[in-house]
Amino acid sequence: MNKIKSTISVVLAIICLFSLVACGNSVDKTGLWENATYTKDTQLGEGTKTVIVQVKAEEQTVTFTVKTDKDTVGAALLENKLIEGEESEYGLYIKVVNGITADYDVDKSYWAFYVDGEYATSGVDTTEIAEGVTYQLEYTK
Repeated sequence: MNKIKSTISVVLAIICLFSLVACGNSVDKTGLWENATYTKDTQLGEGTKTVIVQVKAEEQTVTFTVKTDKDTVGAALLENKLIEGEESEYGLYIKVVNGITADYDVDKSYWAFYVDGEYATSGVDTTEIAEGVTYQLEYTK
């Protein structure tokens, strides 16, 4: 009888462990995240440089580790199809990040760009990749 209880306990512990692993580092696919390409922390690309980008929308965040040989954050994100946008006189205007669209003309939303928690003074297409720096794209309304 004790052997059966022990076996059942081990099986339940394994099931719980797999459940926790499956839920870790992921966001609910609701609201803005319904159209998201990735809902959990993901590594993309290949290259010698590493870019860490956090995508935040509706109090949820997914972190991307992007490997690239590009020189700017924007080029690395475009190369890995993480962002889409339009060229303007001020540079790349990001409209879509990870499948999530921000449209200022529709609802005054946009993608804010941060470098190590500080609002960026340059756009993604002109920001040089720096090792050890965390970049953030935050859906803002």
